[in-house]
Amino acid sequence: MKPRLQEKYEREIVAEMTKEFGYANKMEAPKLDKIIIYASVTDAVKDAKVLNTFAEEMSLITGQKVMITRAKKAIANFKLREGVPIGIRVTLRRARMYEFLDRFINIALPRVRDFKGVSTKSFDGRGNYAMGVLEHMIFPELDPNRVEKSRGFNINFATTAKTDPEAAALLKGFGMPFRR
Repeated sequence: MKPRLQEKYEREIVAEMTKEFGYANKMEAPKLDKIIIYASVTDAVKDAKVLNTFAEEMSLITGQKVMITRAKKAIANFKLREGVPIGIRVTLRRARMYEFLDRFINIALPRVRDFKGVSTKSFDGRGNYAMGVLEHMIFPELDPNRVEKSRGFNINFATTAKTDPEAAALLKGFGMPFRR
């Protein structure tokens, strides 16, 4: 069974975008290619268990095992050595991507305190959108009593759109709550 947002894309969003942007056929309509979630955990330099705990929590949120990233070079001022685990990254595609997007837009974002919508200024000029989340506790998969510290992370929405207005229309079709 297909995820709800994938069916919405195939039934509604493609037709709307084909009409709005005047594509010759529906295969020209941009689609969501992947969602990349990444975070840097500065406390991990002192205590590796912090990173492992955060990685487990992000695995619960994304439904996929996260990859631990390591420092590429040593920086003495930050007491950082080359090869030390410092962050996490996960790339979501296909069904998991749509499931995460659905939970993010419809469950997690409404739980953000004083939420007024996401910025429209975070497009990169090539049809991709990036945003930051200040605390990972907005996801219902996490038990607030078991989480030691709330951490932030970044999300990149990679689309096949060639321009920012096309990518904005695609994400708006999925229900992304942009500010006015």
